[in-house]
Amino acid sequence: MNSVNSVKNPVFLAGPTAVGKSEIALALAEKIGGEIISVDSMQVYRGLDIGTAKPSAEERKKIPHHLIDVCDLNEAFDAARFVRLAQKAVSEIRSRNRMPIFCGGTGLYFKAFLDGLGEAPPSDEKLRTEIEATPLEKLLEELRERDPVTFEKIDRQNPRRVVRAIEVIRLTGKPFSEQKSNWNVLPESSPEDQKPEVSTRFRNHFFCFTRESKDLHARVNLRVDKMFSLGLVEETRELLKRGLAENKFAMQAIGYRQVVEHLRGERDLVETIELVKIKTRQFAKRQLTWFRRHGNCQWIELKPDEKIDQILAEHFAGIF
Repeated sequence: MNSVNSVKNPVFLAGPTAVGKSEIALALAEKIGGEIISVDSMQVYRGLDIGTAKPSAEERKKIPHHLIDVCDLNEAFDAARFVRLAQKAVSEIRSRNRMPIFCGGTGLYFKAFLDGLGEAPPSDEKLRTEIEATPLEKLLEELRERDPVTFEKIDRQNPRRVVRAIEVIRLTGKPFSEQKSNWNVLPESSPEDQKPEVSTRFRNHFFCFTRESKDLHARVNLRVDKMFSLGLVEETRELLKRGLAENKFAMQAIGYRQVVEHLRGERDLVETIELVKIKTRQFAKRQLTWFRRHGNCQWIELKPDEKIDQILAEHFAGIF
């Protein structure tokens, strides 16, 4: 079996929504013979297409993509499942002597793959239901009292992560922040490769993209307008028939939740489009904050008129 030193090591491309990372990943994959592993907690769901900006059928035919459309709306998906599927994808890509290119904006999945899943226990359905029925404000109060470290770091506007942190604390009696990682290497590496520096070496191929705020906001607005013009409202209407509203995780996807509210008569379409733009810009800001705190990556600021070839030549020549 190939060791990590004799096969192509992965490249990790991260950053906020609409920054342009997908276009760069496609161009890089074409240039170096790579395949893309999506690091997006919503693109895993079949049917969430327009609102998650999934790559087109043509793009997926041109460059193989992994971890897209891997579960139905009635299924749960978490970081543990992501890691298992990502391990499998890396092994398959390497077996073809091609380059695995991780690309996405879900920081938790990057962290789980690079640093391990930790020792947190599996979810307890009864306890999880009880916690989910508790107002977010009360959960945050409990988190602040029982685990101030996690309270300071966690995305407090993401109920799913707050619920999970409280669940682990109640199940273990220990702060969520004390759960230790126990896996930090690529899958199926030989014993001699089980060294901490493996993960560190991969971080040298971990790139995070950013843009000047005005530029990023303009790109977000254009993306949202495009999504609605492509039929986001109709897509959401069809997804409701397939159980979208019952999947609490999928309903957190920006765009779908607001359109569901529109379809229920809570606001008109113009107000809905503007709200989605605001929510998406806020989400992009939270993503940037997360990667600055946790990413340990090389930052690349993209310019409005910068060409893809220019970006590749300037920042990725060393891995060609």
